[in-house]
Amino acid sequence: MIVFRPTAGFTFSHPAHIIAFGFGAGLAPIAPGTAGTLAAWLLGWALAGLDAVLYFSILILLFALGLWACDLTGRRLGIPDHGSMVWDEIVAFLIILAIVPRELGWQAAAFVLFRAFDIAKPPPIRWFERRYRGGFGVMFDDLIAAGYALLVLALIKRLLP
Repeated sequence: MIVFRPTAGFTFSHPAHIIAFGFGAGLAPIAPGTAGTLAAWLLGWALAGLDAVLYFSILILLFALGLWACDLTGRRLGIPDHGSMVWDEIVAFLIILAIVPRELGWQAAAFVLFRAFDIAKPPPIRWFERRYRGGFGVMFDDLIAAGYALLVLALIKRLLP
């Protein structure tokens, strides 16, 4: 639950805040996590032509950057995993996009599944969310949601003729 909405002034007052809020995507008045995931989808299309090793190296760097940015921003907000911090959705969805086919249907299904798992937080997502704090806690639960989405997509692919 978002207790208050950070302003653009707060968001752009420090590089960590800019990153944590997904360069402003987290300022969306409705469903900031979905806005962050949409931003990741656009970014994923831009990165799609990269060599796989370079792409995954960038993802590791973005994850590490998120550890720092989300930890610092959460501490400054006084809310460790504020709903407007969307860097975790961005990185997790970029991981999904690196794996699913570059076809609109598969990516749309990935988008819907990822958002559903990120919002519903089935076990053990909520357990990890409560257990781990700081930047790692913010980033890690979305990786599990991404894993669930990828698992469902793999099952669908296997069951399709």
